[in-house]
Amino acid sequence: MKASGFEVIDLGFDVAPQKFVEETQNSKPNILGMSALLTTTVVNMDTTIRELEKAKMREQVRVIIGGARIDEEYARKIGADASAKDAVEGVAICKKWVSTR
Repeated sequence: MKASGFEVIDLGFDVAPQKFVEETQNSKPNILGMSALLTTTVVNMDTTIRELEKAKMREQVRVIIGGARIDEEYARKIGADASAKDAVEGVAICKKWVSTR
C-alpha cells in the first residue's frame, strides 16, 4: 500500500479489536485493512467490525480483509466491504475505492 502512494498506519500484529476502533476514531482513515495469517485469528476480524459498529464508526470506513482462509464469502458474512487474495489485488481494490470518493 505504501509503495502505491497510500498513507499507512501499521498497528502491527496481534492487534485487539478495540485498538482498531481507537485508531479509526483518532486517524479517521478511508480504509481499514486487516490480515489474518493464522486461522485462529480470523474470528477477530468479525469482532473488530462489530466493535466498529458499536462505536458508530463502521459507516465512515471501508474494510478490506485478506490472509489465510479469507475469501469473498467470509468477507460478506462478517460485513467487510471486500477481500483480497494478495497484496496486488488489495491495492487495486483500494485504488478503485479512493478514485470513486
